[in-house]
Order: sequence, then C-alpha cells, then structure tokens
Amino acid sequence: MNPFTMEATPVVPEEIILSGTDHIELYVGNAKQAAHYYKTAFGFQSLAYAGPETGLRDQASYVLKQGKIRLVLTSALSSRHPVVEHVKKHGDGVKIIALQVDDATLAWNIATGRGARSYMAPTVATDDHGRAVLSGVYTYGDTVHLFIERNQYNGIFLPGFNPWTSDYNPPPTGLEYIDHCVGNVGWNRMQPVVEWYERVLGFTNILSFDDKQINTEYSALMSKVMSNGNGYVKFPINEPAEGKKKSQVEEYLQFYEGEGVQHIAVATKNIVGTVTALKQRGVEFLPPPPDSYYEELQNRVGAIDEDIQPLKELGILVDRDEEGYLLQLFTKPVEDRPTLFFEIIQRKGARSFGAGNFKALFEAIEKEQALRGNL
Repeated sequence: MNPFTMEATPVVPEEIILSGTDHIELYVGNAKQAAHYYKTAFGFQSLAYAGPETGLRDQASYVLKQGKIRLVLTSALSSRHPVVEHVKKHGDGVKIIALQVDDATLAWNIATGRGARSYMAPTVATDDHGRAVLSGVYTYGDTVHLFIERNQYNGIFLPGFNPWTSDYNPPPTGLEYIDHCVGNVGWNRMQPVVEWYERVLGFTNILSFDDKQINTEYSALMSKVMSNGNGYVKFPINEPAEGKKKSQVEEYLQFYEGEGVQHIAVATKNIVGTVTALKQRGVEFLPPPPDSYYEELQNRVGAIDEDIQPLKELGILVDRDEEGYLLQLFTKPVEDRPTLFFEIIQRKGARSFGAGNFKALFEAIEKEQALRGNL
C-alpha cells in the first residue's frame, strides 16, 4: 500500500515538534561484520547491543556512536524474519530514520490523523533505567520514520539494549551529527512526497532544483529540500528527469528495487582532517573534478579560510550562498549495489546544499556509472 495515495483527512491542530535525528537504522545481511566496517572505516564507537544474549531471539542489533550520530545495524537470525525480505529486495540499506520527539503518542496521532500509514502504534518500553515510548509511520518506499520519546529514559540506548564494550575502538574521524538524509523516489513522485511531508509532518519546502539546474550532458534530476520548523531535520527528495542516458536516481531505483535513502550527510568541523582519516582507513570517494575547478574556485566562491591545495589533493568541493560557504565530498557507494553512500560536509555559515557543485558531482557519479555499465 502506498502511503501517499491515502485520502487526506482534516488537519489536526497540534504540531509535531522534532528535536533532531535520534538514530538511523540499517537492515543488513551481517550486522556483526557491518559494525566492524563502520568502526574501522568511519571511526564509530561501540555503544549498545541487543540479540540472543539480551533475550531477543530473532534478530541482532549493534548500536554505534560518533559525536551525536547513532547508527543501528540490524540482521535477522531467521530466514522468515522481515529483515531478510528487506535485505533480499534492497540489499543493505536504511530502513528507519528515527526522530526525537517529546511525545511519541501525540506525534503518531497527528501523523496518522493526517493520512500517514502506521508502522508502529505507540509502544511503551521499560527497564531499570526508565521508560521510552516509540511509534512510527511509513514514508517513501519501505522507509520508516520512528518517533522516539526518551525524556524519561537514561539507559545506554533504549530498553532491551545492553552496553556493548569492545577491546577494538579505533579513534573517531571527526564526524559530528547528521546534517541531512536524501531520499530517491520514482518518476513523478517527488511532488506527492513533498506534499506528504508538508501535510503529515508540517515540513516546509525550503529549496527547489529542477532539471535545468541539475543536469549534465547525459542526465538530469529534480530535487526539493524539506525541512522541519526549527531546521534540525532536513530531507532533500530527488526524482529522475529526462536525459540522454540513465541518471544516478534511475540507477539507484533499479538496483535498490524501489524508493529509499540515497545518502546520509554527516557533518564535521574539519573536513580536511576527516577526509584524510577516512581515506587512510580505506573509504573510497568519488573521483576529483578537473584542475580547472580549483583554478576557478576563488573567482566562483570568493575568499575561504582553507588552503586550496589540500582541498584539490583530496577532491573536496566548495560552494557559497548568501550566508557563507560549505565544503563537501561524497563517498562511493558503501554497498555492492550502487545505492547508499555518504556525504561529508562542513558548513561555514552556508545553509544550502552545494548547488554550484551539482555539475562536477554528477559528472563524477556518471564516470562511476559508466564503469558499472549503468550510464
């Protein structure tokens, strides 16, 4: 059932107040090995665990933390588990974008009252450390927003999880928090999804890009950025547009076999240091733009605090808006399917998303698509 085709119901007067991203949960084929990868490559630290040893019989979940980011990796312990079906269809990918709220019951009532399809009715979870309330609704594809109320809980993560201590704790790489999460949706689906976020969660469309702005010689896409009222939660939504060849969004939709989270943008205060550390640990990034990009950089974005040579050596992109500038770089897909990837971003006042880098970015992605035979 598609959550965006449901009939709209009268708007409930209350608003859903989001405090930020609580955590992101990936469904994966082997959570133990995935946790090792994210610790080794990205510098996440062991935080919590739930599985057979904690009384959970059908799945295992590892919780990692770096800065304010919490990443949950979940695998099934039975072939009949829903996680298996998700991984079989999509490969490893984001299932849940969990959002912090003061009242998860109210958030669920408002969202479902505005036409959202329920994923989880309000559920109280307790242990010796207090109580938490969880609820959730479906958004695009099989993706879910959980509402997490944890103001009366002081445990390690959530009830049912035990602290996870490990002798293996690689140093962090400087990742601070989730800046935004980007969703890819099908043809002519962006506007219905945008309207869903406006109607159900009270988001605002703060930026829009059409295929005249996001295009290369071969492909194009369209995007709208949705943000909640306080700006703590931002979701750009992409859809394909007509081009000579297959766009990156079309490739994603083909290999993910549906709509889903394309990339997770994580913020750092020192992108040169973070990217250097990630590269040393084996994280692969998209190929750099041509030398002319950096030769023209100061004319395009003006004066910046950073030396240009390290940015050029690492392939870091720079863009400016009326409030400042940003630096960003994108990994290659972190799965065998060309689906989920990460963005490393450092904001120096800018609140935009690097529109001036779209052409350089998408040409780099197209090079990778061509190598895969998918352009």
